[in-house]
Amino acid sequence: MSLSAPVPVSVIVMTRNEAANIGVCLESVRAFAEVIVVDSASGDGTADLAAAAGARVVPFSWNGRYPKKKQWCLENLTFAHDWVLYLDADEQMTPELEAEIRMLMRTGPAHAGYYLGARVSFLGRRLRFGVQHSKLALFDRRQAYYRDCPDQDVATMWEVEGHYQPELAGSAGRLTALLRHEDAKPVFSWLDRHNRYSDWEAALRPDGRLLAMAAGEGVRRKALKWLVDRAPARPLLAFLHCYLWRLGFLDGKAGFHHAVARAFYYWQVEIKVLERAALTRCKTPLRCHQGP
Repeated sequence: MSLSAPVPVSVIVMTRNEAANIGVCLESVRAFAEVIVVDSASGDGTADLAAAAGARVVPFSWNGRYPKKKQWCLENLTFAHDWVLYLDADEQMTPELEAEIRMLMRTGPAHAGYYLGARVSFLGRRLRFGVQHSKLALFDRRQAYYRDCPDQDVATMWEVEGHYQPELAGSAGRLTALLRHEDAKPVFSWLDRHNRYSDWEAALRPDGRLLAMAAGEGVRRKALKWLVDRAPARPLLAFLHCYLWRLGFLDGKAGFHHAVARAFYYWQVEIKVLERAALTRCKTPLRCHQGP
């Protein structure tokens, strides 16, 4: 494969009202051989912008059942390539990661899929420290699937699979170069999205469904999730891990607020778990509002 040839990977970008982000995202993956935008009836012109940028746009309408959107793509799209890369609209390819993926495809992957890390931008600043995002986003579609998750009771988690990774028929590796994670939408969008994610996690954590979803992940990730699930004072630990252990304080005010935002997410999960437990203990609606 020459350095000027397209990278033989099919990129999938799932969208819903992502006009603020889609242009930059698609510009960053121009070197890839195929780019597919799977759009959920956006009302802000996302689909038109994607088509104008040269992407193949596929409409998606969720029927309220599984498969949800990621697995639906694997089952229903036609692909030019066996290797696929899932990107969110607020993520962008970096030249370093593009070069690493190009070399991987040239030499032949040693694994069935690869975890990608991402550096976050927060309050308009690209963070150099703090916690990276990580997800299994590059894989051989013939060896991967997103399992059905028993989360239909979580009304706010709608059409896209929650925070769990696809299961692979083979091993998983990790690439060293990073994505950029830069959301051009206001912070309200971040808070709204993570409010829904915390609903999902609070519903699945108490009865073991969340840990069960990690069954197909690596030993290290499963162990970390087990520890986080049982650790006391999770919001405080999340803040200290991001701000002190991962040197988030070196990113100044943005680093501080990003660490607070992570702690706030875990606090949301915590109080929602407590609320669900309290409601379960109630014998009557009246007792739910009584003190101890």
